[in-house]
Amino acid sequence: MTTAPARPGPTAVPPEAPDDGPLPPAAFEAELRELARSRYHDAHPFNVRMHRGELSPDELRTWVANRFHYQCSIPVKDSLILAKLPEPAMRRSWLRRIQDHDGLTDDEGGIERWIRLGEAVGLDRAELESGRNVLPGVRFAVDGYVNFCRLNPALEAVASSLTELCAPNIMMTRLETFPVHYPWIEESGLAYFRSRVPQGRRDGAEALTWVTDWARTREAQLRALSALAFKCDVLWSLLDAVEHGGRPGSAR
Repeated sequence: MTTAPARPGPTAVPPEAPDDGPLPPAAFEAELRELARSRYHDAHPFNVRMHRGELSPDELRTWVANRFHYQCSIPVKDSLILAKLPEPAMRRSWLRRIQDHDGLTDDEGGIERWIRLGEAVGLDRAELESGRNVLPGVRFAVDGYVNFCRLNPALEAVASSLTELCAPNIMMTRLETFPVHYPWIEESGLAYFRSRVPQGRRDGAEALTWVTDWARTREAQLRALSALAFKCDVLWSLLDAVEHGGRPGSAR
């Protein structure tokens, strides 16, 4: 029997007494950053193997094809969050995230750059866009995240995006390791990773400011922490499905 990879930390943020006061903003920010750092999917065995250069071409293709379902869902969940934001300036700012992924024209944006990554690893564009190769576990995790953003208030929905705090580092790791370990992938295929470094820094800083401002009680802070923990679990579960469900001969 295959042993599931160790998952860092508990699934849920432990409850505290309801009469505890909120942490000061700086301490709450540190708590959010530490949760994201300790539970981010860079420590997942699949990502560890990826960054060590241990994935086969087929394993990379499986990851790219399945992660594409997540990429396509990002502007959908961001549209759901956009509708919850109370101020025009916030909505204008959040709209950038949708444009970053959908692009302003058909030949730009994060989704298009991910398709080019797919082509660079040997996937057919039409096959990638069809979604036929998305594993059930990936679909379940990603669709669960979209529904989380649909059903929860703005605080939790925005807090769930704070994995962006860690995204620039994993993108820089891929930019450093892919040319070394996977030289058969054309450099142009790595454009998605390059673009996400500044975008992630901007988006993470913005969402962090909003969450620390909105969470004025300890109960609200704990709800934000739980939302971030949930998002970390989504990313971890996605890789669980790719790691185990994507192996040759594995059951689907």
